Amino acid sequence: MNRLIVNTIAITAILVSTVACKGDLKNETDATTAKEAATPEAQAITYTVDANASTITWKGSKPAGTHEGTINVQSGSMQVAADNTITGSFVIDMNSITVTDLEGDGKASLEAHLKGAAEGKEDHFFNVAKYPTASFEITGVSDKAGAKMMQGNLTIKGKTKNIEFPVAYTVGGDTMTLGSKTFTIDRTQWGIEFMSKSVFDDLKDKFISDDMEITISIKATKA
Repeated sequence: MNRLIVNTIAITAILVSTVACKGDLKNETDATTAKEAATPEAQAITYTVDANASTITWKGSKPAGTHEGTINVQSGSMQVAADNTITGSFVIDMNSITVTDLEGDGKASLEAHLKGAAEGKEDHFFNVAKYPTASFEITGVSDKAGAKMMQGNLTIKGKTKNIEFPVAYTVGGDTMTLGSKTFTIDRTQWGIEFMSKSVFDDLKDKFISDDMEITISIKATKA
């Protein structure tokens, strides 16, 4: 087969693969400038976030595979108005980052790297000594194409960006629950650039994907 034709086919395959992978991202967010937090109505009922029953799951990837884990929600409160409008915020304990797909030394090593516990690697990922918490505050909730979408300011490593993702929440008795569908953020928007192919151009296949999957699960009880 003509070499030009072979090369053309190869390039086309790479482009198709790239587009397909991009299209497979789960509810990809567009990080924009921070917005003013939503103000609760005067008669809204406040629910205190249950740190023991609330968590965030994460998943990162690279050509060799994926890693996933959890991060604890430290505190927060939600306000629910009579018309079911929701406002509120919560704090994320970055010291609680765990890796759930590894065991033993591999697990301990990756958790330490993510936290920035190793000398010279403090700022590769989350640098929890300098930034022990992250946070999220609701700026709005809207209905789009039959789905409820939550907008809010996500702060990581001192950088705040507004994002939007699909969410569902229920209120019953003295309890409310809030859960997001899995969504994707671009970690470099919050200054997490270690081994990012969009930042460093000489990584070849040794890069870590910019895209990080997040799922939020919140349980709160009436204050």
